[in-house]
Amino acid sequence: MPYLALLFNALVWGLSWWPLRQLQAQGLHPLWATLLFFLLGGLLIGVSRPLAWATVWRTPALWVLALASGATNAAFNWGVSTGEVVRVVLLFYLMPLWAVGLAWWLLGERITRMALVRVSLALCGALLVLRPAEGGWPAFSGLADWLGLLGGMGFAITNVMLRRQSGQPASARALAMFLGGITLPAALGAVLASQALIPHWPPLQVAWLLPALALGTLFFVGNMALQYGASRLPVHITSVVMLTEVLFAASSAVWLGGEVLRPSILAGGALIMAAALMASRDQA
Repeated sequence: MPYLALLFNALVWGLSWWPLRQLQAQGLHPLWATLLFFLLGGLLIGVSRPLAWATVWRTPALWVLALASGATNAAFNWGVSTGEVVRVVLLFYLMPLWAVGLAWWLLGERITRMALVRVSLALCGALLVLRPAEGGWPAFSGLADWLGLLGGMGFAITNVMLRRQSGQPASARALAMFLGGITLPAALGAVLASQALIPHWPPLQVAWLLPALALGTLFFVGNMALQYGASRLPVHITSVVMLTEVLFAASSAVWLGGEVLRPSILAGGALIMAAALMASRDQA
C-alpha cells in the first residue's frame, strides 16, 4: 500500500498538466487554480487542527516553508500549463542540484565528492534539455522553462525546511505549506492581473468550477497519499518511486499533447534522473 500511495501521488502530478490546460481554456489561470486547490486543503487542515495556527504564527521558519511551498506549486502548475511539459518537468527535477548548496548552508551538511558528481550530472543534463531543436547553444525558450527551474528551487527549499523543522508538529508544517499555496498565488495573481499580464478571476461558472474542485480534491488526496507512503518507507525509496512522475508526465505529453522526445531531451533527462537516483542512494 505505501508504494501504491506514492505511485498515485506521482500519477496525479504527472498528469496534472492536462486538466490544468483545460481549466485555463475555460478562463481559470493556473495561479487562480493553484489558489483554489490549496484553499480546499487549507480549510480542512485549519478546521481539523486549530492548534496548528498558533504554531505557524510564532515560528518564522514555517513562514519560509510556506513561501517555498507556494512558489513550488504556483511555478510548476503555471509552467506545465503553458510550456513543453517534458522540459518543464525535467528542469523541475534539477532539485538535487539546489539541495546540495542549501543543505550545506542551512543544515551544515558537508559537500562530498559524490555530491559534486551529482551536481555535474544535473548541470550537463540541463544543458542538453535546454539545447534548441535546431542546434546551437542551450537557451531558455520562454517563461515556462524559467518556471520549471524556479519550481525545482522552491521544491529543494521546501524539502530542506521540512527537515530543519522536523521537530514541529506535522499539522503545523502541513498548514504552513497550504497557506503558502494560497497566499503567494493570490498576491502574485493580484499584481499580475492588475497589470493585465494575466486574466482576472473569471466569472463563476459550472464549466470550470466543478472540474477545478474535482482536481483540487485529487491533489489533496494525492498529498495525503504522499504523507502515508513517505511515513512508512525509507526516504531514499520514496525519492526513487516519486521519479515515476517524470515517466507519467513524459508519456502523457507524447500521447495527449503531441510532444516529441528529441534525443537531446532523452539524454539530458537520463543525466538528471541519474543525479536524482544518486541523491537517493546517498540518503540511503
